[in-house]
Amino acid sequence: MSLTEMPGHLIRRLHQISTHIFQQKMQESGHEITPVQYATLEALQKNPGIEQAQIASIIGYDRATIGGVIDRLEQKGFIIRNVSKKDRRAREVSLSREGKDIYAETAPIVKALQNDIFGSLNEGEQKKLTALLQKAILGK
Repeated sequence: MSLTEMPGHLIRRLHQISTHIFQQKMQESGHEITPVQYATLEALQKNPGIEQAQIASIIGYDRATIGGVIDRLEQKGFIIRNVSKKDRRAREVSLSREGKDIYAETAPIVKALQNDIFGSLNEGEQKKLTALLQKAILGK
């Protein structure tokens, strides 16, 4: 079996391509934001005031590392952390005004770059691949 027949290798390569395209488009638009930071902003846009650990679960990131992502977004002024009213040990996270603005600016860019990630696949193939990836990852 060659590398081009191994799903793990192909998934890794597609991830490299995806990350490169994301970084290139963000740089072109003047935004310094990573794919994981964008995923965090997206999670907070849809779930304001959730706990930090919930963000990790939503975006499929490990709980130990999400703290650094949250720290960097807070340093950029994109999020606000508050002590949870339910559990004083937990932190609730929300988008700041700047975070809402950066999300609104970057969401259309991220939506548009999805076609670039798929390269030469037509729309039907893109939908099929997306459905297969969802099935493999989410069991749906």
